[in-house]
Amino acid sequence: MISKATVDTVFETARVEEVIGDFVLLKRAGSNFKGLSPFSEERSPSFMVSPAKGIWKDFSSGKGGNSVAFLMEHEKFTYPEAIRYLAKKYNIEIEETEQTDEEKANTDVRESMYLVSEFAKTYFHDTLLNSEEGKAIGYSYFKERGFTNETIKKFELGYSPEAWDAFTKEALGKGYKLEFLESTGLTIPRDDRPFDRFKSRVMFPIQSMSGRVLGFGGRILTNDKKAAKYLNSPESEIYHKSKVLYGIFQAKQSIAKLNNCYLVEGYTDVIQFNQSGIENVVASSGTALTPDQIRLVNRLTKNITVLFDGDAAGLRASIRGIDLILEEGMNVKVCTFPDGEDPDSFAKKTSYDDLVLYLENNAKDFIQFKASLLMNEAKNDPIKKADLIRDMVVSISKIPDRIQREIYIQECSRIMDISEQVLVSTLAQLVQKDVVEVGKKQKQEQKAFEVVKNENPVDAEKVDTLGIVECEIINILLSYGNVSEKFEGVLIGTNPEGEVGEVVVKKERKVYEEIYLSLQEDEIEFATGLFKEIYNDLISVYLQNDDFNLERYLMHLKPEFAQIITDIVMNNEKYVLHNWEGQNIFPKTKLEQLNQNVTDNLFTLRWYLISQFIENAKNSVSKESEIDNSEVIAEIMDYIKLKTKFSYKTGRVVVRYH
Repeated sequence: MISKATVDTVFETARVEEVIGDFVLLKRAGSNFKGLSPFSEERSPSFMVSPAKGIWKDFSSGKGGNSVAFLMEHEKFTYPEAIRYLAKKYNIEIEETEQTDEEKANTDVRESMYLVSEFAKTYFHDTLLNSEEGKAIGYSYFKERGFTNETIKKFELGYSPEAWDAFTKEALGKGYKLEFLESTGLTIPRDDRPFDRFKSRVMFPIQSMSGRVLGFGGRILTNDKKAAKYLNSPESEIYHKSKVLYGIFQAKQSIAKLNNCYLVEGYTDVIQFNQSGIENVVASSGTALTPDQIRLVNRLTKNITVLFDGDAAGLRASIRGIDLILEEGMNVKVCTFPDGEDPDSFAKKTSYDDLVLYLENNAKDFIQFKASLLMNEAKNDPIKKADLIRDMVVSISKIPDRIQREIYIQECSRIMDISEQVLVSTLAQLVQKDVVEVGKKQKQEQKAFEVVKNENPVDAEKVDTLGIVECEIINILLSYGNVSEKFEGVLIGTNPEGEVGEVVVKKERKVYEEIYLSLQEDEIEFATGLFKEIYNDLISVYLQNDDFNLERYLMHLKPEFAQIITDIVMNNEKYVLHNWEGQNIFPKTKLEQLNQNVTDNLFTLRWYLISQFIENAKNSVSKESEIDNSEVIAEIMDYIKLKTKFSYKTGRVVVRYH
């Protein structure tokens, strides 16, 4: 079990924008950062990170929290694993305390599969470097491919021995359970004797964006025609090949920094490019490109350059992938290599400078690529040329941005020597067809969830004024509790003319003191149960500590409380997503309005509670003539005067919500 001291050090060291920046392309938005949600499909940023508060909020999915919460949501880490990941990232030594039997029993299936996969990666890598068989076969193969020792270690390449059950026996001997060896696909079950799936193969670990081992690719080195040249781990609880890109762990920082991602087909393409000095490269690992894989890149950059060798089959396949990339609102280019060359072979014999220059000079826009690829086939055949143009317009129709579509239509018109009007008309038909299809799909979905109309509909739910005000007061405490302001107060005293009456004075207090003392003075308590609990806890922390730290406070809260507090604090950051400054609109900051905001909310809370009292008192007035209601009525009149005074003090009419 990880010690509390280690956990505290991790929380104090980890910076939320750095942790999330490894997975999501973040752009500065004022004092915050924004980016595309990694939890939903979107093209406009709704994901906000606040470095000052140490928290994040995804407005599209409602998720939020600190850096540990992000890792648990995004990478499906357990809490201890998220702490270990951050400790490794920030080079923090982990102090261990003995784990209880109950804690050991709570280790779930997915975690066990990850542990088995991590062990397998270490075993294969060690076998490659240190066993006689591994060095003679696996290591020799990688050296023949031109891979250096640094490259082999960077990608943690390995070798699985020729013996039928060498790995399985080793894993079982180390205490790993057979069920998890089988569920990860590392071991194939058989009644008499389970055996290794990847026997006699060089191994390529497939990692998630955070570096977790999800599965493996294995290449056979013998001439066995019955065996597949490349073999991948089967689909499992932790490995879904359509959602994984090989090399993303090693490439993520370079992709974000250079704002471009090179997409290749195979493991060795990625590795050879890395060794040549180009690290922003990933591979679809021989599978057809999928939307999930594209979204993985979309979190880091909007730009993809697809690299293909010159064979016709590969180029045809690339066309299908291009349309998928365009649908995700990304910019795509295509670069092909000379006949007989692929990314691996070309990078191996080309210097870094020449390779960069080649990629820059030969990367074509998808319109130019389609035209150059298919024009030779069309040549003087009008029908084939018409099909080619239609095919190009289909690709353009996939682009969500209308301005980009317009620009590409102009480019297509220029290249293919055809009027823009015809292309625009064809594009409009395609777009309208897509709209109709989406409409049909939505209607089908609505039919599946039809609800019988209520003949006696109830009134819309009333606005919870009290909850809104209490929520805002908590928000102020969380964000600005320790800020000092000069608040107005009323005392009975003598004015300059010598008259006795109310005298307005200004006294400097911290915000939490003003809120606490004001509510204490009027003997007001929060009415909403959850907010009352949070308010009391917050005030207790402020009264006992001179220095309140939101990130540290969140560390020690129950997860459900931490989520609620994150929602409250980050809700104010929504306006940053709209880029008002870019439209020459400069709203006042929360800090600039702090004094007024505190005063307004305290008066509104009093006003609302007094309104409730007046309504209750009115209902208690008896209509029986023999009962004397004068005392109740007098009390009601006094409270009405006080309510009017509060409205005057705030300089506005407080809206009645009921």
